[in-house]
Amino acid sequence: MADQEGKYNIKAAALMLGIQAGTLRAWERRYQMIAPVRNDAGHRLYTDEHIRILKWLIKKVNQGFTISQAVSLMGHAHSQMDSETINLKQGNPLTSLSDALYDALVHFEYDKIHEVINKLFSIFTMEKVIGDIFSQVVLNIETSFKTGNITNGQRNFSVSFLKARITAIIHSLPNNAHQNKAVFLSCSQEEDHFSILMFTFYLRTKGIEVINIGSYSSEEDIQLTLEIIHPDLFILTCEEQKDVKQALSLVNQLSRNHKDLKIGLGGEAITEMNRSDKGHISTYIFGQTIKEWEMWLMERMIY
Repeated sequence: MADQEGKYNIKAAALMLGIQAGTLRAWERRYQMIAPVRNDAGHRLYTDEHIRILKWLIKKVNQGFTISQAVSLMGHAHSQMDSETINLKQGNPLTSLSDALYDALVHFEYDKIHEVINKLFSIFTMEKVIGDIFSQVVLNIETSFKTGNITNGQRNFSVSFLKARITAIIHSLPNNAHQNKAVFLSCSQEEDHFSILMFTFYLRTKGIEVINIGSYSSEEDIQLTLEIIHPDLFILTCEEQKDVKQALSLVNQLSRNHKDLKIGLGGEAITEMNRSDKGHISTYIFGQTIKEWEMWLMERMIY
């Protein structure tokens, strides 16, 4: 049968699936849910059936299951993958727990908040909880505030609570002397937005040490910081339009004086710039989503 013929190498398969080749190899080694054939050179070749199975698994992961849960579910419902007759609500607590966390936060229920968060971490991966669930809850909180459904006090408490939890997790992640280093500098006095904290968490999960030196003070201070830390990445964030000019000036200065330094630029004010104005700085902008961050880092061979 044609769908049983190996015709996609691992690079092509990874592109089709939207995941890293290393992730695909790790899944195969640990869960053995598929067995790619090998060509004469010993390279993996994936069939259409393999791609169909992997797409189904990735869909379940995106719905909130861990990969191990998705593989287990596949074992019980392999013949139903196409028709999707599995009752996801029965086995997927993602929506109900996310709603419960939102409700507990806006009602200032400390015990309930901790109970729900502990439950989330017991079911899902750390990356899933922080990268997807916490982010969505914050988005829902911001939307509720803008539409007048919650007060500013409820919004501040909820977002601050999740920020503090993420910050504590970031600090708990292990460091080693040989990992890459990133320096974070804010060009605005305003507190870093949630998206910047998420980018920090993402870098840490990739084994990059992140050192936040706060708001811009002087060029001399930046130079001394570079001499002490010797970072691989220098991340500039800008949240206010009035600070964009200074941020762009710093990017130009750093790129001119430190040829080997990888420079990143982000923040709300950068995101809101006109597309035409971003042309000459587009290579520095690291984006807003995990996929954009992934591509930005890969292009700079950071990991």
